Amino acid sequence: MNHLQPASTLRLVLGDQLNPQHSWYGHHHDDVVYIMMEMRQETDYVLHHAQKVIAIFAGMRDFARGLLDAGHRVHYLKIDDAANQQSLTKNIDALQTIYQSSEFEYQMPDEWRLEQQLAEYGRQKRMACRVVDSEHFYTHPDDAGTFFAGRKKWLMENFYRHMRTHHQILLEADGKPVGGKWNFDADNRKSWKGNPSEPFDNRVLHDHSALWLSIQQAGVATFGKAQATQLAWPLNRAEALQQLDAFIEHALPYFGDFQDAMSAQAWRLFHSLLSFALNTKMLNPREVVTRVELAWRQGNVPLASAEGYIRQIVGWREYIRGVYWNQMPGYEKNNTFGHVAPLPEWFWTGETNMRCLSISIGDSLAHAHAHHIQRLMIIGNFALLAGLDPHALHRWYLGIYIDAFEWVELPNTVGMSQYADGGLLATKPYVSSAAYIDRMSDYCKGCHYDKKLRVGEKACPFNALYWDFFTRNADQLAANPRIGMVYPQLNKMAQQDIDALQARASDLRSTLDEL
Repeated sequence: MNHLQPASTLRLVLGDQLNPQHSWYGHHHDDVVYIMMEMRQETDYVLHHAQKVIAIFAGMRDFARGLLDAGHRVHYLKIDDAANQQSLTKNIDALQTIYQSSEFEYQMPDEWRLEQQLAEYGRQKRMACRVVDSEHFYTHPDDAGTFFAGRKKWLMENFYRHMRTHHQILLEADGKPVGGKWNFDADNRKSWKGNPSEPFDNRVLHDHSALWLSIQQAGVATFGKAQATQLAWPLNRAEALQQLDAFIEHALPYFGDFQDAMSAQAWRLFHSLLSFALNTKMLNPREVVTRVELAWRQGNVPLASAEGYIRQIVGWREYIRGVYWNQMPGYEKNNTFGHVAPLPEWFWTGETNMRCLSISIGDSLAHAHAHHIQRLMIIGNFALLAGLDPHALHRWYLGIYIDAFEWVELPNTVGMSQYADGGLLATKPYVSSAAYIDRMSDYCKGCHYDKKLRVGEKACPFNALYWDFFTRNADQLAANPRIGMVYPQLNKMAQQDIDALQARASDLRSTLDEL
């Protein structure tokens, strides 16, 4: 795979930069070598799900083959290569010596730690260093910060409308939103009773058993089910496009109605599962948005489905990235409630009597994926109510989900899920009692705990923890206009009932591993 004759320029391709349409590849240069590397530096900074390591390495290897087939020079370091020093900068130094290179180029990384590592490398002037855009996102890293300059609250809805207008998405000729509204979220909250059926999962299955063996032999620690002989995550852009086609035809028509629904009978429901392909840049967000809008304009999907999905990409995804780059470094240290409880052991096994958490964490361990309501309103909900350490939770989310890269995961966890930034990102804590979980899922059926009980050993833990959370944090939350009827209801409760709820919650928080 390696042609060792000298080359003036090394170009680094990271594992989440698998975009064959990047302008780099439009021309062939005999004096340019593309360097790619599988490293313990990247596998070990948090404990990762096995499927995440396998899928990224498999995608990288396929991408390298594609570059070679297109006539480019490539030097690829596998995880078990003897020459692999398992460090980004040490490997670059070694390759500079091998190729006698005088220049080094890289695409802008999406994660702060890598951006800092490469920027520091450039400052050391071992080679002339140049950074280029990844040519993926709608926005630049500082665009959201500029948009929200001087505002205390970073409301996503404001940014989303700006993005829709600026990029002419789902607009009438006069610039007004199609359908007369910017947001159809209120139409997207139906529970799923089994009809229509969950679409068939037609993703291509790959046997990565040899790769998985090499990962294990290299000493990489992982968790979750590897599924190495039948891994369904896309290997390249062509497979990702097939997945996009299938989503638009079979799932998008129902995505809007059921995007917040949860079921033990269908782990995917009508979600696209495209986030891995998007976040590794196999797909460009513009092409996805264009295809979704076209499907609506052709009358193939309801407006609420098209708008809801587009909002996730041009609204939430770009907004979250802007929060990340504006708030780093240090955003991961936010902990407004001072929560310090360690994650219960069942976060790593799914073995808990709470059926909603057993299913949601079980799905995550089995598939390296759970949809956004499972992540937010089951796992994140419990974590916030129980007072789990938001930094520990962040590292768990970053490791377990195949689409989790820090730029998108960290603000979602610390800001949206755990409200640990004090409300910069979210307008309220996203927590609930068992009533919401029962309304949006079938998880409560057959559960060890009783969704209707607040206290007692059989009472659903969410109930006492919910009321205790708002009681404990009244000084911070009582004046929040988005909280709704929580505090009026608390004010009507007898003190003995509040005491009983807090006692039950205290018992629960002291025995989390046993729930």
